[in-house]
Amino acid sequence: MAHKMSTAEWRAFVLEGTRTAKLAVSRKNGAPHVVPVWFVLDGDDIVITTGRDSIKGKSIRRDGRVAVCVEDDRPPFSFVSIEGYATIVEDAAQLLHWATKIASRYMGADRAEEFGRRNAVPEELLVRITPQHVVAIGGMTN
Repeated sequence: MAHKMSTAEWRAFVLEGTRTAKLAVSRKNGAPHVVPVWFVLDGDDIVITTGRDSIKGKSIRRDGRVAVCVEDDRPPFSFVSIEGYATIVEDAAQLLHWATKIASRYMGADRAEEFGRRNAVPEELLVRITPQHVVAIGGMTN
């Protein structure tokens, strides 16, 4: 039976393995744009990096409203959908710290520093997404 996940359950779910988040933003003309992103959590905040001049970066600077979805596409199927507000953190040391944490999750501890430094450059943005609304459903086909 499908069930609503608690905050602790959805946090554990999104951090399991190397699941990516699908980040949705609006283009300047209002058209939707959805792409996978690497992320980690800091409390309930989702932390990502993105290119300053990417569609994501431009959209977040223009309008911080975003949506994120993390899913398990294997039976019994589960997902977490988050609507929130993205803010940019303008601090090079924080960018390096979080880029390295994100890299550790997806590339492993042995390559974390390499990828962290690669992604902690002036052309990249550190973005924090603060959830405003969360829908988290587990075991949809149980």
